[in-house]
Amino acid sequence: MSPKPTRKQHLQREIINHLGILFASVFFAAGYSWFLLPYNMAPGGVGGISQIFRVLFGIPNGVSMILINIPLFVLSFIFIGKSFGLKSVYGMLVCSVMTDLMSMPVLHKIGLLPDLAAHTFTVNSQEIFAMFPPEDMMLSAIAGSVLLGLGLGLIFRFRGSTGGTDIPVALIKQKANLSIGTGYYIVETGIILAVAIFMMDPKLLIWAYINLFIASSITNLVSEGLPYVKGVYIISNNVDEIRGVIFDELQRGLTLLKGMSGFNQREINVIFCVLNRRQVPLLTDLVKEIDPEAFMIVTDVYDVMGYGFKSRKLNLQDPA
Repeated sequence: MSPKPTRKQHLQREIINHLGILFASVFFAAGYSWFLLPYNMAPGGVGGISQIFRVLFGIPNGVSMILINIPLFVLSFIFIGKSFGLKSVYGMLVCSVMTDLMSMPVLHKIGLLPDLAAHTFTVNSQEIFAMFPPEDMMLSAIAGSVLLGLGLGLIFRFRGSTGGTDIPVALIKQKANLSIGTGYYIVETGIILAVAIFMMDPKLLIWAYINLFIASSITNLVSEGLPYVKGVYIISNNVDEIRGVIFDELQRGLTLLKGMSGFNQREINVIFCVLNRRQVPLLTDLVKEIDPEAFMIVTDVYDVMGYGFKSRKLNLQDPA
């Protein structure tokens, strides 16, 4: 049993996590303020709703994000409990404030952006401030989505959250017994549709879904890493030889399973092995050399916990 972390270690971990969330919020805010929000291309979420608030009431996007999140957090405490934690509130506040601080006019006022005119454009008779001009909207969509996904992935890495649509999705899962993926699809689609209808611009639907795909892919990549682990099932009459080369050539453990052939109902031996994806071609060659008739199945493995592997699973709850 591992020793319980000391108070000093716990404090150090909390400081690192909070600084990490602050660092990640810069990427989050840059993606929104410089690329997506000026062109109303936010991929759903609270950022998408803030676009409507900005047009209706002239409220800055960051302030709107805080105002929208307040009732969502109240609902989460009432119906879900305190699972979102203080770091979720902290993450939401930091990202929202940073979104306004990173806007082009604010950067110009504090002297970090000398030439605001180079980033001032007119779209539909409205003045906007963005990194790239309207003719480079595709580049803005890609750059903004990548930065947004990078920021969100890092926030999750440091055990944080931005609240937002996590809360209604959790409510949908709890009350309607739907999967998390379905819940996100319902919530994000509703927000994207609302923004497109309010802005009276059907093209925003396409931009938003492109951005949602890119941002979610980058978020998964940053927070969980590449899917580097494979699971292999091998059915062969030469199990002992294959077992030996897996130990000797790949230095991997394995499990021997007992099975039964469905055709003639005879007992068979099955090797199950988890290994790095780069080792799969070598294993395939070794198995073919030993038994060309071997039956081999290669599958993706989401997470592995145990000797020789580092778990990819994120735990947003603080360890005891």
